[in-house]
Amino acid sequence: MEIRRLTDLDAESYRQLRHDALEREPQAFTESVAEHQAMTLETIRNRLGSSEDDFVLGAFVDRQLIGMAGFFRRRGEKIRHRGGIWGVYVSEECRGKSVGRTLLTELIGLVQLLPGIEQVALAVSSQNAGAKSLYESLGFKVYGCEKRALKIGNGYVDEELMVLYFRR
Repeated sequence: MEIRRLTDLDAESYRQLRHDALEREPQAFTESVAEHQAMTLETIRNRLGSSEDDFVLGAFVDRQLIGMAGFFRRRGEKIRHRGGIWGVYVSEECRGKSVGRTLLTELIGLVQLLPGIEQVALAVSSQNAGAKSLYESLGFKVYGCEKRALKIGNGYVDEELMVLYFRR
């Protein structure tokens, strides 16, 4: 398995895997399938034009994108010490093979190298016990719960807010 930052050249693979993620796990992501489909490939290319403070890591097997996890750094002088993880997904057929753990371990390692970063946060669906367990095993702690964070049809999804503090 190869783990690397996605670039604009990975836009089509990213688009396909993200569509799969949104379709199969709607309760896990704030973006809808319709919103994703409305995004142009050019917009996706621009987003993947990796900067040090905003990037998406991809996991590849035989040159096929099978997993991803995004990172962004907060903007602003008073909040630059914080970052966020988003869009974590591993294709269904590759789950249970430590792809998510490997991807997140690599992402956390890169984030810790960024000057001034002291913590990284994420939100996880309260229903997603597997993801929450993975995050906890990596050192994330729950610090809150946003009730009714997502509305899908007539139903709601609560999100647990988690943070990992880095020792400096």
